Amino acid sequence: MENKNKLKVGAQARGRSVRVSAMKMRRIINRIRGCSYGEALVLPESMPYRACYLISQLVLSAAANASSNLGLGKSNLFISEARVDNSTYLKRFRPRAQGRGYPIKKPTCEVTIESNSKFGKDIENEGK
Repeated sequence: MENKNKLKVGAQARGRSVRVSAMKMRRIINRIRGCSYGEALVLPESMPYRACYLISQLVLSAAANASSNLGLGKSNLFISEARVDNSTYLKRFRPRAQGRGYPIKKPTCEVTIESNSKFGKDIENEGK
């Protein structure tokens, strides 16, 4: 019962309808989950994937949200939660023989990155 009355201090950034498959995005997200803010910016730069730029932009956005909205210092932040979910498909058609159309499904995903302070401040929910 006690955990329901406490809210964690943290900020998040979301990328919706990112035009990368969820499996390709997860191989990057799994590396930065639990890392500090500085490591989460450096790790994707050394990876050879196209989605690394998108991840680093989301990490920057989550840190900017934490500093501007909550007043947390960027040096004390770490990635507390990073999650990738499947989203809708972009549906396209390619021409085939005898005037037929062949459907092509281009996958998209939704990325959520949450950052918290290392000092673990908790805010108690006053209005029960």
